[in-house]
Amino acid sequence: MIEYGIDHLLSQDPSWKNQRIALLTNYAATSNKGVPTRKALLDHGYKLQLLFSPEHGLDTKGEDGKQMPDGFDQLTGLPVISLYGKKLAPDEKDFAEIDLVLFDVPDIGARFYTYLSTLTYLLEACEKFEKKLIILDRPNPISGNMSLSEGPTLQDSVASFIGRWSIPIRHSCTLGELASYFISTRNIKVDFSIILCRNWNRNEFQPDWGTDFVATSPAIQHFDSMLLYPGLCLLEATNISEGRGTDRAFSIAGAPWMSGRIIANLFNQLGLEDIKAKAISFKPTHGKYAGQICEGIEFMIQDRNYFQSVSNGLLLINLIKSIYPKQFAWANYPTAINPTGSNHLDKLLGLENSELLFNLPLQQFLPTVIKITNTNQWQKEIAPFLIY
Repeated sequence: MIEYGIDHLLSQDPSWKNQRIALLTNYAATSNKGVPTRKALLDHGYKLQLLFSPEHGLDTKGEDGKQMPDGFDQLTGLPVISLYGKKLAPDEKDFAEIDLVLFDVPDIGARFYTYLSTLTYLLEACEKFEKKLIILDRPNPISGNMSLSEGPTLQDSVASFIGRWSIPIRHSCTLGELASYFISTRNIKVDFSIILCRNWNRNEFQPDWGTDFVATSPAIQHFDSMLLYPGLCLLEATNISEGRGTDRAFSIAGAPWMSGRIIANLFNQLGLEDIKAKAISFKPTHGKYAGQICEGIEFMIQDRNYFQSVSNGLLLINLIKSIYPKQFAWANYPTAINPTGSNHLDKLLGLENSELLFNLPLQQFLPTVIKITNTNQWQKEIAPFLIY
């Protein structure tokens, strides 16, 4: 069975155990037996003083992009400071009575899943206020197989909270590995260490771990949603529903003006061996087309060991746009961090003027997708920082 960083830590008796500790975490962070990290630490005598929470809040139930308030944790009674509210990083006051900081937040392997951005802000805050940072590492649930990493690699000109620093969309790393990479390449002067996870093979996916699936945010309720997310999240920048408001978010796509049968047939004719589509209808309770019946498709992953999620999302948008040129539209995506929601596709893809890519006919679009998703350079850059 996988041992997360928290499990590894609980088998130790570190010298800093009695220091005043702040923990950045959420409900999805548990031991491999399902005990919340914050409770496990208190039960083992660690002197937790304060909790920080990322987007979606400590309970992971906050609506996507909605500002979260400070509060108190009912489980532990500890104060909770939101890092997706009035501020994105801890300040000097937050650290005044703290000796060191722990980080334990499960990631899902995509650059624009914002827990990674919150970690980058924490790295900078710990450097600024001279606090030791310890990451309780976790496996990448969509595998650490570097051959499955996918670009585009972020251009600095479109950096944002959904992609601060230059890495591919699907990075195939743990957050501990990415933290080490950023500390080195961005010259961050922080007292830093990693408590490693154990018994993880980089080629394994979450269903291989022998632990229960824990939802990491409201829309990520299944493993397939995690695996499809790096590609289907691109639908946020369109008027196509990505399934929010259903129990299959990021596994389905549709709109009231779409024929699921037509799109499923055309998608399957692309001849992709690792994924198939079937026609469905659904009615979102919130989000795009709330209360309306949408026709669309559901994706069925045939072989996760080869599935390229970003390429899949790019091909899907190109296909729908070409079949429904009058109905399809690009859309803004307002959030607490980007109130206008402008340039959302550029921010997600990490490329300037990215909408222009989708004006290409399929014959030209396919080689373009292969080119922009290539990660050969990333695999070389990250290799010295891979731990597992």
